[in-house]
Amino acid sequence: MTATDPTSDPPDSAADVLDPLLMTVQQFDRAAEQMPELKRGLIEFFRHPKRTISVHFPVEMEDGSVETFHGYRVLHNTVKGPGKGGIRYHPEVTEHEVTALATLMTWKCSLIDVPFGGAKGGLICDVKSLGAGELRRITRRFIHELGDNIGPNTDIPAPDMYTDEQTMAWVYDTYDMQHPGRNNRPVVTGKPLDIGGSLGRNEATGVGCLFATQRLLHHGVVDGLESLDGARVAVQGFGNVGAVAARQFAAAGARIVAVSDSEGGIFRDKGLDLDAVTTFKATHGTVVGLPDTRSLTNEALLELDCDILIPAALGGQIHRVNADSIKARLIVEAANGPTTAAADDSLMQKGVVVLPDILANAGGVCVSYFEWVQNYENEQWDLEDINRKLRRKIDSAVDAVVARWNDLQAGQSSNADADQDGDAATESTLLNLRTAAMVLAVGRVADVTLERGIWP
Repeated sequence: MTATDPTSDPPDSAADVLDPLLMTVQQFDRAAEQMPELKRGLIEFFRHPKRTISVHFPVEMEDGSVETFHGYRVLHNTVKGPGKGGIRYHPEVTEHEVTALATLMTWKCSLIDVPFGGAKGGLICDVKSLGAGELRRITRRFIHELGDNIGPNTDIPAPDMYTDEQTMAWVYDTYDMQHPGRNNRPVVTGKPLDIGGSLGRNEATGVGCLFATQRLLHHGVVDGLESLDGARVAVQGFGNVGAVAARQFAAAGARIVAVSDSEGGIFRDKGLDLDAVTTFKATHGTVVGLPDTRSLTNEALLELDCDILIPAALGGQIHRVNADSIKARLIVEAANGPTTAAADDSLMQKGVVVLPDILANAGGVCVSYFEWVQNYENEQWDLEDINRKLRRKIDSAVDAVVARWNDLQAGQSSNADADQDGDAATESTLLNLRTAAMVLAVGRVADVTLERGIWP
């Protein structure tokens, strides 16, 4: 394994790694083990991104100084359509992280059946230390450097960590100035409503988490949990996704007993007043210290006795060390990559069901697709229509994943019986919803690749 190509030597599937790209490779390898029909050449093709762009550029700051910034844009796959994925601004962005997220986007788009491939962008910067004018100039220069490597039919950005609809407005305007005389609104999603943004886009990831959870519970795969009515829910990360998810779950009848942010968390067994939490955080910059609540760490929140745990913050939060202490019956991955492969195994052995990120948080890219379509049709759909279409997409994906999961388990049982009859019993591979979702998503991209044919 090398630093420049971490996929050249796949990691041990039992190892507990926190590198986001290696975690993605492990998930892919586990799916490939269940797909003996998958051509070896396609396995290698899917391991690597189609294109990786690394750019450096100078920007004049408010004090007259000049700083150089470093950014990435990774396009993983375009077999099913143009690349789709957010742009994140963070001081610890790495090429590994951006590549991993672009890869996950390929499988996410495939799973919910939208005509996109996976992409992702990242810029190394600390948003909290930058003024609005500096952010505007940084964004415009970044998009200028990417040039025609993004476009409505090539690679379509969206908001991500520490970027928002204002950032996307700058992305759109920069691209539009460089490509006059066209309908350029589909070049980016997550825009403000008055320049082509979609109703429901800001809330889409949290709403999609709710829809996916409700549909999963409908299938009865979580022992002792048939609905959200009265379910005790803990949310790690009270940002845009986590806060929306908390409100959506509460409105559906759940009791939100804990939430957290980067400073720590709060717990109230009777349930939190989310309006009070929001107001307190807006005033104090954190949820910690809200009256009539008990403070706790982010780590302790993960180990609370609850029915549903929603990790909606950073990746790698649930790992080999703390997996055995998880008490939730169901984990809904609102964040990308919150659970390591080793933790997946421990959780499955304990009977904890994990609703994987490529399904649980797919609402955002789904409504981004709706925005893209609306931009091409010069329309704006009603929120009711958007949520109806979103629920249909999510329900269909959950149904397909559960069906594939059942098929894989049935096939494993048949193979185990055959091995025992032949006195050559083998250890079964642990099969969870993540592997089933990956098998389904990878299979669809593989099918389209072969249907199109290998060019030339």
